[in-house]
Amino acid sequence: MKTLSRLSIALLSATALVTPALADDDKIIVGFATAESGFMQGYDKPAQDAAMIRIKEINDAGGLLGKQIEVVNADTKTDRAEGAKAGLSVIDAGADMVVVSCDYDFGAPAALAAEGAGLPSFFLCAESIKAGIQGVGPNSFSASVLAAVQGATMAEWSYTKKNARTFYRLLDTWTEYNKGICDGFDYMLPKLEGASLVGEDTFKNEDASIAAQITRIKSLPAEPDAIMLCTMMPGAVSAIKQIRAAGINSMILNGSGVDGSYWQSAVPDLSNFYVPVQGSVYGDDPNPEVTKFNAKYKEVTGADPSTQYVYPGYVMIDVWAKAVERAGTTETAAVVAELEKMKDEPTLFGPRTFTSELHHQNSAKYLIVDTEKGKPAVVDSWTISAPIPVADLMK
Repeated sequence: MKTLSRLSIALLSATALVTPALADDDKIIVGFATAESGFMQGYDKPAQDAAMIRIKEINDAGGLLGKQIEVVNADTKTDRAEGAKAGLSVIDAGADMVVVSCDYDFGAPAALAAEGAGLPSFFLCAESIKAGIQGVGPNSFSASVLAAVQGATMAEWSYTKKNARTFYRLLDTWTEYNKGICDGFDYMLPKLEGASLVGEDTFKNEDASIAAQITRIKSLPAEPDAIMLCTMMPGAVSAIKQIRAAGINSMILNGSGVDGSYWQSAVPDLSNFYVPVQGSVYGDDPNPEVTKFNAKYKEVTGADPSTQYVYPGYVMIDVWAKAVERAGTTETAAVVAELEKMKDEPTLFGPRTFTSELHHQNSAKYLIVDTEKGKPAVVDSWTISAPIPVADLMK
């Protein structure tokens, strides 16, 4: 993206002039440069709440390296320029690690500030490969699973378990996350014998109408078995509503960005709608430990987890803290080296692997949530047949 490229240059110049506050020997500081306002707050706040639960658990157990973890915050306001300022703010406050917004596009400015200051950064739940070595730099990580894995999962699962053979690809070009979902779908579809792409189209998240795209779908000789819809909130609701209002009953497949029932009152009796999730917020997760976490989250925050994007916040602190303990220091190079040694590292929400080549997950077990008559529920689970190679992720 040209905007980020210009911003990257500005940030790297700015951070070269910034010296983080001297480390405090009595505490370890985690800086959250995340959205406390704007639409990204809906993704960032829940994941940050989960991160705070893990921080409290660590502190209550004696801390990290015998020190208490303290938190400093700065609001990005869901704005890229403000994100850069927020990153610099928490760095100046002495952060040993910088946590940034869930989405790559909105989290990158703060992550670039951390990179320029020689600090590790973790995206709360970004799922673009650029939220790592391939975009921000060698000290950047994400605790979530790549969007491409979501698209590949839905293609392979629907083909294998739902006998889908004809697919229509509908891409919202707004964010790298959306593009990543469709990239994973594009990677997997040619590997499915007898599956075919019968059409493809694009739209923009802010489009009030996708009537032209719907007309093209309805003009097909037969309704496709599945529509691979690569989008996220807030525009996803309008697109889904219009597809169903047009009488198109094909399976709608999407990424995790539309998990949650909070928006489904806008599409009454929505059915035949499927998303992959790392854990279920609907009280039916097959792992009882996830159900216990959901109860703890409600106890702490007063509300149930709204979407699966709560969970990567907890995982992020968990794996970073393990790396710090093993390194015996918060020094960046040592912590990054320990993170890159993790292979199938157990976490509450599934194993995590990081390497010197990839600071994301290119394979994962997903639960499949099916919404029928407006009620979402876990109906299956799926792990893609092989991890997606980094070379394919970078195409």
